[in-house]
Amino acid sequence: MGVKTFKGGVHPYDGKDLSKSKPVRELKPKGELVFPLSQHIGAPATPVVNVGDTVLRGQKIAEAGGFVSSPIYSSVSGTVRAIEPRRVAVGDMVNSIVIESDGNFIETGFTEHEDIEALSNEEIINLIKEAGVVGMGGAGFPTHVKLSPKNPDGIEYIIANCAECEPYLTSDYRRMIEEPEKLVEGMRIVLKLFPKAQGVFGIEDNKPDCIAKLSELVKNERRMSVQPLMTKYPQGGERQLIHAVTGRDINSKMLPADAGCIVDNVETLVAIYNGVRFGRPLMNRTFTVTGDAVADPRNFSICIGTNFAELLEAADGLHTEAKKLIAGGPMMGFALFDLNIPTTKTTSALLCLSEDEASKYETTACINCGRCVEACPEQLVPSKLADFAEHKQFDMFEKWYGLECVECGSCSFGCPARRHLAQSIKSAKKLVLASKRKK
Repeated sequence: MGVKTFKGGVHPYDGKDLSKSKPVRELKPKGELVFPLSQHIGAPATPVVNVGDTVLRGQKIAEAGGFVSSPIYSSVSGTVRAIEPRRVAVGDMVNSIVIESDGNFIETGFTEHEDIEALSNEEIINLIKEAGVVGMGGAGFPTHVKLSPKNPDGIEYIIANCAECEPYLTSDYRRMIEEPEKLVEGMRIVLKLFPKAQGVFGIEDNKPDCIAKLSELVKNERRMSVQPLMTKYPQGGERQLIHAVTGRDINSKMLPADAGCIVDNVETLVAIYNGVRFGRPLMNRTFTVTGDAVADPRNFSICIGTNFAELLEAADGLHTEAKKLIAGGPMMGFALFDLNIPTTKTTSALLCLSEDEASKYETTACINCGRCVEACPEQLVPSKLADFAEHKQFDMFEKWYGLECVECGSCSFGCPARRHLAQSIKSAKKLVLASKRKK
């Protein structure tokens, strides 16, 4: 297959060399862990433990609060110290279960399933649901819901999002290099649910070793293939990935299933495999601590709920002052003012930069150069949308398709006037959608 891509996009410095050669190291947390009850799209989970309870690693501590929700499991053994609001990466205070680890990591029992072929589709979906699997690329959509489309026979592609286009992040890369078999087995489980579908691993061509390794693993698989993708941000965006792999397009009013596709992240597929094959709920994930201010950038296998500050300490802390702290990558991550926040199912990285490049530049007037239009993967006109947002002209914002913005930040990156285009558009989207919900 030739290299495929989408129209638009940008080429930021990727920063992956800082951590890509560092194997994943298991990190066992100390002290207390915090488990926010909203780690997914949909209804918050509901606690099933009380303050003072003793829990085991792998024990359910909160059950799904509805169909579009997901249960949460303790990643350590210890004692429930509190159920109270705690701050998360986006700045919100979220009701959370606080567990003090006893340091022993005593596990509850898990039920393995050696013969996955003997399981019915309903049993597989239920195992994925009970394992608490969600979209671990950042979206957090409950995976059992995604794998239950209205028309299962209409699904033609299961796409593994192996692009990892966000700069600096290398956790998916290390997972593909170190445990590609688990990724393939996760794909095999999903393909069992959709017998008419083909499984495609979409990988950017700046990862030739991953392409080679997965191509070798699936060379005799009739229903699996590897698709090299052009290295370009946001190649890993769901809409951009679907277009690159299939040539099909979706918009904000459609689901990938409407185009015959289901897209799952690398970590999500591995979690599916662990949940179905071994009955192990989602308790761990790979996580990158990186940036030019970090003493020893690394990749870790972390217990979900571990404190960000503890992860930075495990990477030998900072060797110089960090002027910018980000949960995630520089394009779509969230700036942090405090590291006393917990990791969740959807947090994949801590980025510490010695310079805050964005704050150095003074915003100037738009010169109508069109670079934001060239960069936009949705072929929008970000400069106009930002104008409408700033003047609260929300009717015009909608008329110019502002709700189609995927919030990738490519427009802000490419703007020579250094306008905060993506931020303005994102804020307007929230206000428009909130207004629609009220109506």
